[in-house]
Amino acid sequence: MKHFSFLLPVLRYAYPHFLLLFTLTALCVVPNRIAGLAQGNQTDYLTLLQFKDSISIDPNGVLDSWNSSTHFCNWHGITCSPIHQRVTELNLQGYELHGSISTHIGNLSFMRNFNLAKNNFFGNIPDDIGRLLELQQLILTNNTLSGEIPKNLTHCSNLEGLYLRGNNLIGKIPIEITSLQKLQELFIRNNKLTGSVPSFIGNLSSLISLSIGYNNLEGNIPEEVCRLKNLTGIIMFHNKLSATFPSCLYNMSSLTMISAAANHFNGSLPPNMFNTLRNLQTLAIGGNQISGPIPTSITNGSSLTSFVISENYFVGHVPSLGKLQDLWMINVGQNNLGKNSTKDLEFLESLKNCSKLVVVCIAYNNFGGSLPNSIGNLSTQLSQLYLGGNFISGKIPMEIGNLVGLSLLTIELNQLDGIIPSSFGKFQNMQMLDLSQNKLSGVIPTSFGNLSQLYHLRLSENMLQGNIPSSIGNCQKLQFIVLFQNNLSGTIPLEVFSLSSLSILLDLSKNSFSGNLPKEVGMLTTIDTLDVSDNQLSGNISETIGECISLEYLYFQGNSFHGIIPSSLASLRGLRYLDLSRNRLTGSIPSVLQNISVLEYLNVSFNMLDGEVPKEGVFGNASALAVTGNSKLCGGILHLHLPPCRVKHMKTKKHHNFLLMAVIVSVIAFVILMLLIIAIYLRRKRNKKPSSDSPTINQLPMVSYQDLYQATDGFSDINLIGSGGFGSVYKGNLMSEDKFVAVKVLNLEKKGAHKSFITECNALINIRHRNLVKILTCCSSIDYKGLEFKALVFEYMKNGSLEQWLHPRTMNADHPRTLNFEQRLNIIVDVSSALHYLHHECEQLVLHCDLKPSNVLIDDDIVAHVSDFGIARLVSFADNNSRQETSTTGIKGTIGYAPPGLP
Repeated sequence: MKHFSFLLPVLRYAYPHFLLLFTLTALCVVPNRIAGLAQGNQTDYLTLLQFKDSISIDPNGVLDSWNSSTHFCNWHGITCSPIHQRVTELNLQGYELHGSISTHIGNLSFMRNFNLAKNNFFGNIPDDIGRLLELQQLILTNNTLSGEIPKNLTHCSNLEGLYLRGNNLIGKIPIEITSLQKLQELFIRNNKLTGSVPSFIGNLSSLISLSIGYNNLEGNIPEEVCRLKNLTGIIMFHNKLSATFPSCLYNMSSLTMISAAANHFNGSLPPNMFNTLRNLQTLAIGGNQISGPIPTSITNGSSLTSFVISENYFVGHVPSLGKLQDLWMINVGQNNLGKNSTKDLEFLESLKNCSKLVVVCIAYNNFGGSLPNSIGNLSTQLSQLYLGGNFISGKIPMEIGNLVGLSLLTIELNQLDGIIPSSFGKFQNMQMLDLSQNKLSGVIPTSFGNLSQLYHLRLSENMLQGNIPSSIGNCQKLQFIVLFQNNLSGTIPLEVFSLSSLSILLDLSKNSFSGNLPKEVGMLTTIDTLDVSDNQLSGNISETIGECISLEYLYFQGNSFHGIIPSSLASLRGLRYLDLSRNRLTGSIPSVLQNISVLEYLNVSFNMLDGEVPKEGVFGNASALAVTGNSKLCGGILHLHLPPCRVKHMKTKKHHNFLLMAVIVSVIAFVILMLLIIAIYLRRKRNKKPSSDSPTINQLPMVSYQDLYQATDGFSDINLIGSGGFGSVYKGNLMSEDKFVAVKVLNLEKKGAHKSFITECNALINIRHRNLVKILTCCSSIDYKGLEFKALVFEYMKNGSLEQWLHPRTMNADHPRTLNFEQRLNIIVDVSSALHYLHHECEQLVLHCDLKPSNVLIDDDIVAHVSDFGIARLVSFADNNSRQETSTTGIKGTIGYAPPGLP
């Protein structure tokens, strides 16, 4: 300081002048800075308002806060920089917004994160997004955006994540994308992209995850992909890719997932591939044309958790897998593995070290030999074991009963002999058991009564003997029993008919059952198919068969039933197929059978029937009617070539009492008049106050068959997302709604489909709840073939059903399909809330009657929505002491799920 002491007098004199100069400078500069910030703020403010104007539907009112009463930085979904108050993030994910993306969006020049996922935005992705130079994350997944991927994204040089999956984007992957050198995640699957996987993809040096599945990409995988040294996952399933995997792919040690199922890949896998792919956790290449042996180096694939190579042409043996201790799924089904030798199943011994195994499928190969006793040492967590369609022989080991976690066991179509072990009684969780088409003998174990969760039992085409154990009555969830073509005998136990859960099939045909068919058969009110043909049953056909109101297929042929054909069969309004042939039935054919409008086939041949054959309904179609072998039948349509019936002449009186005739005519006229008055009264009453079961579908907006045909690409299998008892469900892009929808097409040939259409409309049109699926519209029209067409259009739930979350069939890198405890609890609360609303808060009580995981849909926020009201029961209370119900007459549940009763 002493060196500058000579300046102190000068500074002391000049200080006031410097202060004045600084103040004047600040007054000039600061306003310019403030003006610049204000101008930028105004730009962001106006841009957000223009963005809001482009949104036509805001069902949740999330943009209500976007007004001048609050600063735009405090608007919902907006984040600003605290320094200069400019928009850095716009996040409106999952609010069901409907509209287009404003072209003014490029004015938000400070924005880093732009997230509009899980909405209903349509139209093209505006090129103006390329002006967002600071953009790091662009998330537009699960909308209905169309057009091509914008080429000027090249200007977004800071982009790290590009998420465009689940839209309708077309065209090729643009070469301009290679300028995004910071891009780490590229998710463009579930679109309609064409062309090939471009070689320039190898220039994205920072890429970690590449997801291009569910498109229409063709050609091979370019070798340039191997330049992506940071790549951990490549997902390309469900395309049209072909050729072999590039050899360099097997040297990419960073890979943890290769998902290439459902393509046209061929060639073979190198034997040492798992020596280099040491971090690989998921290999899913099922549904291709890959051949050769399973690589022997798989024994070193210690990181593998899922190994799926099903539906290919693999040959040879399965190597030891004992070192794969994290493995939870192995699926090698539908290949050519094994040589029908005694050593084919030795690899099962090594699986005892895989303590996390849940699913094992080796079905439909060439495996021979017998099941080792060590199969009982597999993981107690094992839930599904598929062994069917091989050449496995010998006995079923008693030790298999140690697999107490099994819910599914299929060993059908093998060469097993011996008895069914009593240890099967340990399968407390068993839901599906198939031992059909083997050489099993002995009796059905009484321990089957312990299988309280069983809903599907198939023991057909074996050599089983003895009675059906009465303990079968303990299996109160059974809906499917198939025991045909065995040597079973004795009477059919009453416990079978007490299984009210039986709603799909009871097949006891081609055995030696004797005795009467008891009246308790009428307890099977929800059964669809009943087959007791080719046994030794006798006695009358009970009138109570008419109480099985859901029956569609009834097979009684090849027994010794006698007596008359019960007229109560006419109560089976949904009956499609009836075979009473080769019995000892007498009397005439009930004319009321011609009133069953859906009856497609009737066979009463080779009985002792007499009298006139009716002419209406099924009797009017000679190709659908068999009456041969009944020598005393007459009449009917000409094509039956039966002799004419003799006319019975009644004696007529010579003298008629004119007065008596006049009285009779008057009485008849009076009765007709009264009936007419009553009919008019009832019609007016119905018009004044519609009943709960009257069709109300005209209250819904209608769409044409052409609209739905175009929306689903002609109901293409590619868009098929589910099927059920009354029809199929397709994913479609309904242009009139500018959104993805779920189109439920009714199979009108299925009994009850018409009533299901009306019932589901009536159940959903007047109820509104956040946990119920929303019906958008319906279609009742004629298709291009001139056939009747009915469909319902619902909101599309991109996350699928609860069933797919609880029991996923394929691995998914983007969405692992797992639910944590909190999510599971929330789903339970959602479903309970929906049921409470249906039971207690609706003007008319609604009973769902088919509640199951596949009918609970999950939206983008993991919120549950109850769907499928096709067999719902509508209950209206007339007063405090009485109630009236309307429903489909054939109320059915689904395998493993019983409809709840009245609350």
